[in-house]
Amino acid sequence: MAYEAQYYPGATSVAENRRKHMSGDVEKLREVSDDDLTLVLGHRAPGSDYPSTHPPLAEMGEPECSIREMVEPTPGAKAGDRVRYVQFVDSMYNAPSTPYFRSYAAAINYRGVDPGTLSGRQVVEARERDMEEIAKFQLETEMTCPALASLRGATVHGHSLRLPEDGIMFDMLDRCRLENGVVIMHKDQVGRAIDKKVDFGKPMSEEEAAKRTTIYRVDNVAFRDDAEVIEWVHTVFEKRTAYGFKPE
Repeated sequence: MAYEAQYYPGATSVAENRRKHMSGDVEKLREVSDDDLTLVLGHRAPGSDYPSTHPPLAEMGEPECSIREMVEPTPGAKAGDRVRYVQFVDSMYNAPSTPYFRSYAAAINYRGVDPGTLSGRQVVEARERDMEEIAKFQLETEMTCPALASLRGATVHGHSLRLPEDGIMFDMLDRCRLENGVVIMHKDQVGRAIDKKVDFGKPMSEEEAAKRTTIYRVDNVAFRDDAEVIEWVHTVFEKRTAYGFKPE
């Protein structure tokens, strides 16, 4: 019998959205060109070659290794790309994703990644072209609303304090703005001005964000409304606690 992965329990819309993010089975909502992606990431000039830290693996003449022969290198590792990062922040106000679920999505669906979840932010480090693939996937799909999530490689703090009148997350470096009904990014992820405005499309409505979010909230889908999730959280807590006391 074929194994079917089980990503997350629960019968609510939030639980279903969490399963979708973890499995990578998410809806594509917008297009982001490669040049626009390169602009907002800020690691290299659009259209330029990927800088490398070592020659392509095919040219290095490495010694025999059974593990190396078993594991297919990622495109970035194969080419010798340097390691670079993308960092997202997500609002607490029904943002589609959360830092932990961005990490789960990267770790489950991609190889050669180093995802990290911090206080209110999520970073993925990987070979540069591999990292860009992950960043593009998350930016183009329902994992991201341009008003409730954004790229911030520096000065991330304050994004969850409030949503200003236009519904765009607070940003001390003013990287994103609402112009003519669409969200534009006019600085890269660390706050440096870029040559053109990058259009990320219309924000989700409050109703759509509430439908797509992976966040339990008492004013939307409450955590305690999902009996199966509560059962599994209690089970994991009980077993981890009992194991800590070394039961016979």
